[in-house]
Amino acid sequence: MASLQASSFLFSCSCSTRINAAISVPKLPGIRISVPRNALNVVEELNLRDGFTSAIPIEKINTATNTRIDQEPATTRATVKLFAILEAVADRVEMHKNIGEQRDNWNKLLLNSINMITLTAATMAGLASAGTVGAPLLALKLSSTLLFSAATGMLLIMNKIQPSQLAEEQRNATRLFKQLYSHIRTTLALRDPTALDVKDAMEKTLALDKAYPLPLLGKMIEKFPEKFEPAVWWPKTQGSPRKQHKTQGRNGCSGDLEEEMRQVIEVIKRKDSEDYMRLGNLALKVNKILAISGPLLTGIAAAGSAFVGHGSWAAIVAVTAGALASTVNTFEHGGQIGMVVEMYRNCAGFFTLMEESIETSIQQRDFEKSEDGEMFEMNVALKLGRSLSQLRDLARKSSSSHVDGSTIDEFASKLF
Repeated sequence: MASLQASSFLFSCSCSTRINAAISVPKLPGIRISVPRNALNVVEELNLRDGFTSAIPIEKINTATNTRIDQEPATTRATVKLFAILEAVADRVEMHKNIGEQRDNWNKLLLNSINMITLTAATMAGLASAGTVGAPLLALKLSSTLLFSAATGMLLIMNKIQPSQLAEEQRNATRLFKQLYSHIRTTLALRDPTALDVKDAMEKTLALDKAYPLPLLGKMIEKFPEKFEPAVWWPKTQGSPRKQHKTQGRNGCSGDLEEEMRQVIEVIKRKDSEDYMRLGNLALKVNKILAISGPLLTGIAAAGSAFVGHGSWAAIVAVTAGALASTVNTFEHGGQIGMVVEMYRNCAGFFTLMEESIETSIQQRDFEKSEDGEMFEMNVALKLGRSLSQLRDLARKSSSSHVDGSTIDEFASKLF
C-alpha cells in the first residue's frame, strides 16, 4: 500500500513538471525598426528623378527620425536637382536625334516626289504637243497643268521650311546636348555640386532649347534672314568682367598667358570668324536665289502647259521650264544648301563662343572661379585642334605680324 502511494506521488510530480514546462514561454524583448537617414535621400532622389513628388510620402518617413526635409544639407539638394537636369538633358538628346532623322527623311522624300511630279508633268506636256487632238489633248493638258501646280505648291512649302537645314539644326542640338550631358556628369563625378552649378546647367539647357526649337509653327528659326548671323546657343553673361591686372594669380594665369590668349582671339576674329561669315552670307544668297527660282519655273511650266495646242511655243516653255525646275530643285535640296548655311552659322557661333569664353576667363577677377592657367590653355588648344606648342607659335606669329605689318597666313582652328 505504501508503494502504491509513492508511485502515485511520483507520477503526479512528473505530470506537474511537464505541464509547467509546456505553458511557461519566455517573454521576447521588444523590436524597434528605424529608417536610416541615407534612405531618405535616396527616396527624395528617386521621387525627383521620376518626375513626381507625391509617390513616396517623405514627410511621413521623416517622422521616424524627427527630421524634416528642409534640414537636409544644401549639397545633397543640389545633387538631386542636378541629377534631375541630367535626365532632362538625356531626354533632349533622344528627342533631337529622332526628329533630326525624321526631317532628313522629309528632305529625301519631298525631293524625290517633287522631281517625279515635275518630270511627269513635263512628259505629259510634250506628248500633248505631239499632234494629239480632242479629248486626249485635253486630258494631257489638264493633268500636266495640275501636276505642275502641285509641284509649285509643294516647292513653296519645302523651300520655306528647308528640311535639310532643319535636320542639321537637330544634329547640332544633339551634339551640344551630349556635350552638356558630359559636362554635368563630370561635375557630379569630381565634386559635390552647388546651387551655382544647378543654375548654370538650367540656363544652358534653356538656352539650347531656345537656339534649336523642336516645333515648326511659330518657333522655327528664320531660314532667310536679311542678315546672316552666327548661331547663339549659350546663355549670355550678365555684365562684362573687369580687366584683370597682368600679374601671376592663384590660378596660374600669368601676363604671358593672357597676352597669348589675346593674340589667339585676334587671329580668330581676323581669320576664322571673318571667313565663315563671308561663306555664310554667300551660301545664304545662293539659297535665296534657288528657293525663288524653283517655284517660279514650275509656275511658268504650269502656265505653258495650259496653252499646249495653241502653238509650239507653249509646249517648249512647259517642257523647258519643267526640266530647269527639276534641275534647280535637285541642286538646292539634293545639294543641301540649307544644311550648308546652318553649318556655317554653327561654325561662326563656335568662334564667337570661343572669343567670349577666352575674354571672360582672362578678365576674371575672382581667381577661385577661374580655370587653372595650364588647364585653360590646354582646353583652348584642344578646341582649336592644336597642340600647346602650335598654339604658342600661332600667338607669336600674330604678335610679330603686328610689328611687321604683315598678314598672318593661317587660321586659328585646324578642325574646320
